[in-house]
Amino acid sequence: MAFSSDPLDELLVPDGTSAQERDLVTDGDVLVGARSTVEFGVRGRNVLAGEGVRFGGAIEAEGDCRLDMWCDVEQNVLVGEDAYLGERVHVGGELKVAGDLDIGDDVEIEDGFEANGWIVIRNPMPTIVLLFVYLKHLLLVGEEDTAQALVSQLTDEGAGEGDDESDEEDGAELADPLIIPRNATVNDSAWRVSTPATIGDDCRLHGNVRAETIDVGERNNIFGSLRARGDITVGEETRIHGDVTTRDGAVTLGPDARVLGDVSCGDLELGPGAEVDGTMRADGEITMQTTQRERE
Repeated sequence: MAFSSDPLDELLVPDGTSAQERDLVTDGDVLVGARSTVEFGVRGRNVLAGEGVRFGGAIEAEGDCRLDMWCDVEQNVLVGEDAYLGERVHVGGELKVAGDLDIGDDVEIEDGFEANGWIVIRNPMPTIVLLFVYLKHLLLVGEEDTAQALVSQLTDEGAGEGDDESDEEDGAELADPLIIPRNATVNDSAWRVSTPATIGDDCRLHGNVRAETIDVGERNNIFGSLRARGDITVGEETRIHGDVTTRDGAVTLGPDARVLGDVSCGDLELGPGAEVDGTMRADGEITMQTTQRERE
């Protein structure tokens, strides 16, 4: 089967995500691309990380946790179901697993580990992480037929049919995942990626967002600035505690959005009630809406 798209080609922050002290907290899965640095701990449903990812805090997964080879976790790893640790993974604290533990060669767990299920010490295949991420992505974007074809392939190789069908039904009900693309840097100072970035509604984040393009939803509080090469969109009632700057694109501020710093862009569109506390610099047109557009 040919993969039609890369599920890790965008920074995606789902609705309701918050930065709480040193943890990123979300209701859905957490997917982190290879060689990224996340200087937070993470809390979510399933936590999956590619090769060489570094976490600056603890991991708490309600479901499964899958860490590819060379991952580094500074603190504890707590897993509600099964855990899969690839070769040469390092855990700076304790590993606790409620289910089964599949662990690769030369894994270092500084404060020991315990698992209530089976413990298998070997080198897990890294492809299992990619298959799991891809299947989740297909279900979340509504590609049920392609997902079923993938499940059928895995079934032909020995997986149980009943379990796959149950996983598909459960996956369709999951919240959107928090996706951090490969080679990203996420910390209190900056969320830095080389891909587009999409932030959902009702999020509370710390740090400057740096991306190719940025689309921010409604009722967010972002304690930092936004900077992109392309377009930046800020949704209704969202507050940006910093500047909004784009090199080549336009900036659109939704109704009652507020920027507590400066805005610099090509074209600038201000929705009804939108405010900019600092200076507005636009090389192109500035459009100010006095009434809210009719909603579909």
